[in-house]
Amino acid sequence: MSQEDDGDRMPDDLEAALEAADDEAEEARPGRYDAPPLPPGLILAVVGLLCGFATIALVWLSERGCERFRDTTNCGALGLPLLIVIVVVTMVLGGTALSRLAMPHPKLIPFLGVAFMVALVVAFLTGHLDSPWILAVVPVLTAVTFLLANLLARLLERADA
Repeated sequence: MSQEDDGDRMPDDLEAALEAADDEAEEARPGRYDAPPLPPGLILAVVGLLCGFATIALVWLSERGCERFRDTTNCGALGLPLLIVIVVVTMVLGGTALSRLAMPHPKLIPFLGVAFMVALVVAFLTGHLDSPWILAVVPVLTAVTFLLANLLARLLERADA
């Protein structure tokens, strides 16, 4: 009878040890959040919107900085380096968000999405950057380019396999 008790207790101890190890493994993964699964397209669109708003905010802040130090919103020779910094910061923010949300290709998608957005803004919207509606167009455009970048990343992954 004591052997049966020992036999019954061993699996319970083993099961408890396995559960504890699983809990430790889940806690050991930094940067992961427990949340209900969302559709990847929704995640990409929201992160794209946030990156678009971040771009608008960073451009506005750089214009205010130039206005304060140069008495004009035109940054002159600092304009291109500031634009490059804004693009890189936006890509890093998007990549960080996508990697935290465990999305595939968390560095490629923000790189392509922000690069496509900048190319489209420079090609088609340069004359309208001072319009108030640009505050809505750039984030929506960034969300769309993130979705297109995801499509391109999946096609490249499929072609690579």
